[in-house]
Amino acid sequence: MYKIFVGDKPIILTTVVEQETNFKNYLLNTVNVGKVIKELSTTKLEEVRLIHKNGEKLLNKFLKKLPNVIAGGGKVINDNNEILFIYRNDKWDLPKGKIEGTESIEKTAIREVTEETGVAGLEITKPLETTYHIFKRNGNHRIKVTYWFEMKTSFNGNLYAQEEEGITKVEWLNHEQTQKALGNSYANIRLLI
Repeated sequence: MYKIFVGDKPIILTTVVEQETNFKNYLLNTVNVGKVIKELSTTKLEEVRLIHKNGEKLLNKFLKKLPNVIAGGGKVINDNNEILFIYRNDKWDLPKGKIEGTESIEKTAIREVTEETGVAGLEITKPLETTYHIFKRNGNHRIKVTYWFEMKTSFNGNLYAQEEEGITKVEWLNHEQTQKALGNSYANIRLLI
C-alpha cells in the first residue's frame, strides 16, 4: 500500500477493494487522476483508493500518470537530539529540494539541507520512508517523489533561512516543540517524525 497526498488527503494505492464509507474506490488502470485530485480538493471525501490486482505494479503504474519531480531531503538531528525544521508557506517542514543533473539522491539531500538552512557537517545515518505528494506548477499537476534520509550533525553555527525559496525561519526543535510544529505541518512530514 502506498499513500500519495493531495494536501493532507491521501490517494491510497492498494490491491484490496473495501466497502466505500468516507472514501471512493477507482480502478488504477482507468482512473482520471485530474478528477480524483479535484474531488479530494473540493469535497468532504477523506481519501481515494486506487485498486490494481498486482501490488508490485501499483506505484509504477500510478507514477506514469503524471510528470514526476525527484527530490531529496533530510530529518536532521543535532547533538541535543533536536530536529531541524524550516518554516515555509505558513507551515513547518523539513528541508528538501530537487535533484540536479547527475548527482546522487544522497548528495541532493545533503546539498538541499545545507542550502536551505546553512547547516554543515551532515552525515546520513539511514534512509527513511519515501514520500509522495501531488502539487500544481504552471497549471499542471505533478508528483513530487521525495527520498528522505535521517542525518546527524554537530553543527552549532548560525542557521540561515534561504529566503529566495520562501523559507522564513529555520529552527532546531526539541521533542515538545516538534509535537507542536507537527500540528501545523504536512501529512508526509508527520509520517517521517
